[in-house]
Amino acid sequence: MNRDICAFVISILLMAAPHISPADTFNPSKFHLIDLTYAFNEETIYWPTAPTTFELKKLAYGQTDKGYFYAAYAICAPEHGGTHLDSPIHFSEGQRTTDQIPLQQFMAHAVVIDVSTQAAIDRDYRLTRQDVLEFEAKHGVIEPGTIVLLRTGWGEFWPDRKAYLGDDTPGDVSKLHFPGYGEAAARLLVGERKVSVLGADVASIDYGKSKDFPVHRLAAENNVLGLENLANLERLPARGAVVIALPMKIEGGSGGPVRAIALLPSEGGP
Repeated sequence: MNRDICAFVISILLMAAPHISPADTFNPSKFHLIDLTYAFNEETIYWPTAPTTFELKKLAYGQTDKGYFYAAYAICAPEHGGTHLDSPIHFSEGQRTTDQIPLQQFMAHAVVIDVSTQAAIDRDYRLTRQDVLEFEAKHGVIEPGTIVLLRTGWGEFWPDRKAYLGDDTPGDVSKLHFPGYGEAAARLLVGERKVSVLGADVASIDYGKSKDFPVHRLAAENNVLGLENLANLERLPARGAVVIALPMKIEGGSGGPVRAIALLPSEGGP
């Protein structure tokens, strides 16, 4: 398994930068590294029904009686908030928990489907099957195992909870308004294209007004992961990025905080 994982990582890096040989030491300076993750802090946005948000409690900070500096903190947060992973168990009984997801699924080539123009007109816009087909007509068919990222432009609202979610009433999800994936588009991506991840720069892969979360359920039933509240998608091309999104390994978890990054070959680089 470890050999397979290593080969996979090498292969995606070689595809992203074909002049690097396996014998070369990986040099991050040969890539543009783009952080797709919001920092966790007191402004981090969580689902309105979350009983708590992110808490950072100071345990120690300062000089010790031994003469050296020492800092330590305790953290507390729900799984689903900020830039985070939805594991299949989140919406499908018996499917994989966070610690059971194969490492290969956290890293792959990504495509970015941009619906920011449509979403600027309609806060409740949902990616359509036709949107996906038009993307493929321009950029090529989406391959199995791809990480699909939906760019809505909602990053401009972070961390303004009301602007980002459409409503900031604690505990109330009835007034949420933000874009997401449509069910028909998700069926094409999950059922026909066999993608591995659906990600978005909004709080849910289902749009805000959803009451039955068909995209979540479809993804989870097929062991497809969700990535939500992604940052900086406007910095990625439609194709060409490799995305690595590693969550906290919570045994039995339904998701968790994730550090997501994208790698792009430097211009004129290897």
